[in-house]
Amino acid sequence: MSRIRINGKTVTVNADEQTPLLWVIRDEVGLKGTKFGCGIGMCGACTVHVGGRPTRSCVTHLGAVEGADITTIEGLDPKGEHPVQRVWRDIQVPQCGYCQSGQIMQAAAMLKDFPDPTDADIDAVMTGNLCRCMTYSRIREAIKQAARAMAESKA
Repeated sequence: MSRIRINGKTVTVNADEQTPLLWVIRDEVGLKGTKFGCGIGMCGACTVHVGGRPTRSCVTHLGAVEGADITTIEGLDPKGEHPVQRVWRDIQVPQCGYCQSGQIMQAAAMLKDFPDPTDADIDAVMTGNLCRCMTYSRIREAIKQAARAMAESKA
């Protein structure tokens, strides 16, 4: 039995400490927004936040996150109104949508570090999140719009 804090709630899960966090999130906790992509941490579809930092949940074992705060796409904003989520919908970033929860989680974390990102910043940080539909130009535009919205809300 392990205790983890996910989306602000402490839960007890019955899983081996070597179980990938992705499967704990999906199968034990029942949150399906985090997706399985490659299983080796290279595509970013499984990105969640652990301690506020983007983390590939398919290669992170349960034992490595015990006691840490974990945030999934469902916990980024319970109503789906995080600035990144709003802009993603407004400009219709997704095509198939499969990778988008990982893209959003990576982008939300990036904007904490780069509140006014350049194209080079976006490319450098988002390069590990793959989109087989190739919506990269819409992703870049959404990140820039979310950054502006976040800056305006602070002003």
